[in-house]
Amino acid sequence: MIPEMDEMLQLWARDMHGGIGAGGSGSSMLGQLMDCKGELIRSSRGGPQMLLPWSADIELIVNKHLSWPLAQVVREHYLNHESVERQKWAHCGCGRTQFYARLHSAHLEVAGMLLERAA
Repeated sequence: MIPEMDEMLQLWARDMHGGIGAGGSGSSMLGQLMDCKGELIRSSRGGPQMLLPWSADIELIVNKHLSWPLAQVVREHYLNHESVERQKWAHCGCGRTQFYARLHSAHLEVAGMLLERAA
């Protein structure tokens, strides 16, 4: 895994899909507005609340541009907080080694596509 991509994907998961114990619409501003029916009071809990500027791009890459096995591994690893690792591997139809090889490949592809978009 690429540590910088891991951190970006963790932020993407929190930003677009909510973190552990978050509401249904995620932690994005739009999602929070939908949950609160337009009445939103931003708090300063847990330090600085900073949206990842690449969240929408990462969302598009994961949903539209990654191959199914890579997108599935990304979703399982970063969005599925309820399953243990063995369950995630089984859901993706692979073992631990192949799961992390796919995750590394996904990191490389997402990073490459983000660089193309920035150029």
